[in-house]
Amino acid sequence: MTYPLPNASTDLSGQVALVTGASSGLGLRFAKVLAAAGAKVALAARRADRLEALAAEIRAAGGEAVAISLDVTDADQLVRAVAEAEAAFGLVTILVNNAGIPDAQRAHKMSVDFIDKVIGINLRAPYILSCEVARRLLAAKQPGRIINIASVAAYTYSGNGAALYSVTKAGVVRMTETLAIEWAAFGINVNAIAPGAFASEMMDGMLERMGDFTGHFARKRLGQPAQLDSTLLYLASPASDAVTGTIIKVDDGQGPR
Repeated sequence: MTYPLPNASTDLSGQVALVTGASSGLGLRFAKVLAAAGAKVALAARRADRLEALAAEIRAAGGEAVAISLDVTDADQLVRAVAEAEAAFGLVTILVNNAGIPDAQRAHKMSVDFIDKVIGINLRAPYILSCEVARRLLAAKQPGRIINIASVAAYTYSGNGAALYSVTKAGVVRMTETLAIEWAAFGINVNAIAPGAFASEMMDGMLERMGDFTGHFARKRLGQPAQLDSTLLYLASPASDAVTGTIIKVDDGQGPR
């Protein structure tokens, strides 16, 4: 699909978006923003009650949404989630790989089961989902957008006990770069957002464990999810037509470069 230039549109009318980890935090915000921009949104996460509440909120605001129960550690459920989204709204043209967990443990103290869980949720799941969405787009000969949620932890690690999280997010960055090359010829753009410390349930847990560390940041604050809206819409929309394999850091100047 080509657009007349210049094109700065973030209108997502006619698009179908699948957002993982949509029951809380950044994923919940992403789903609302995509719906407000005109996309039909499939909400995927484990907590079905929260998803149904969010779907109702989106519908009440004039949008379209469907709740899909999903455990991203189950490969069969990942494939089924894409099929369910397509059955509800049509071909998925926007995928937001948002689901993730921190490890918050010293590397040598992590059990093998927990290592597998962190890698499974943070890296294996987005890879499988990306491939499934791309497979369907390729078969339909349609363009699409895949947006991976990485982290500035992919680029820096302070030694405070989240080494595997950093490793998996670095993997998400490299996955973004390689899959962008894989599917560039087919009009599928693969990009990533690498947030710094943003307010969310995950961040609440970190603050509870580690205390308030925002005093070490240049601006003495956490990022707010709404500050990611413009980046998300840019990468999901025609405005980023020529952008693929790119990771956009949004960290409010919090960390080293």
